[in-house]
Amino acid sequence: MKNYSTYLLLAITALLLSGCGKTKEARAHLDEAQGLYENQHFEAAKLEIDSIRTLYPQEVDVLKDALVLMRLIERSQSERNIAFCDSLTPIRLQEAEQLKKGFVFEKDSVYDEIGNYIWKQLTIERNVQRSYIRCGVDEKGVMYLASVYYGSRPLNHTGLKLSTPDGAYAETIAVPYDGGMNYRFKDEGNTTEVVTYKKEKCVDAVNFVYGAGDKIRIKAEYTGGTAYALYLSESDKQAIKATYDLSAVLSDIEAMRVEKEKSTKKIMYLDGKLKGGE
Repeated sequence: MKNYSTYLLLAITALLLSGCGKTKEARAHLDEAQGLYENQHFEAAKLEIDSIRTLYPQEVDVLKDALVLMRLIERSQSERNIAFCDSLTPIRLQEAEQLKKGFVFEKDSVYDEIGNYIWKQLTIERNVQRSYIRCGVDEKGVMYLASVYYGSRPLNHTGLKLSTPDGAYAETIAVPYDGGMNYRFKDEGNTTEVVTYKKEKCVDAVNFVYGAGDKIRIKAEYTGGTAYALYLSESDKQAIKATYDLSAVLSDIEAMRVEKEKSTKKIMYLDGKLKGGE
């Protein structure tokens, strides 16, 4: 009986020592994470905390402290994101104002929530009763191409293919007739068709024009219906390239606006958690 009691005591002692060892190891990881946090190595610090969660799931007190540190890290990252947006946004806004000089701003106060910037030479008023490739970008940086057709016979087209004499080409994604992004109407015996390609539907075609040399002739074929083609003028190519440049800057501004808003909300959430000790 005495021997049994001795063995039991030794076992309990070993178990306690083992537990103390695990706690010490977990604390060492937490200390490492704290040091990384203080040196602004935020992602590395988060990895250390993740290792504590994985290797020491029973160390409740250490895990509580690790959760507090994780929230402090995420708060610091959000503050850094806001500072980055605040520093870069004015630069991008200035760039946008310079680029906008070649555009007119159009927005229907009744129907449009977001306005569009249109290259001055490509406004609808300047291009009635003709076929051409139109382009524009909205206030949030979303660019579009539109294949406009005007003629005596309908094409019923749904897409656009751009090509150069060397055989290189790019296509839009087809837009089936829906009365909106693809609409048609007749007036005095002539047909007008306008198919609009936004975002990923036009990205390949836009990049194709942007990457083509200034003197390279680009053919635009209307696809999905009766065959029809035209050639982009130098001013058409200039319009697409200028619209792409404005789109890139406006997209950056919008992305930073969204990031700052998200980071601000996250800081408010984390402050509530840290203050409440949850």
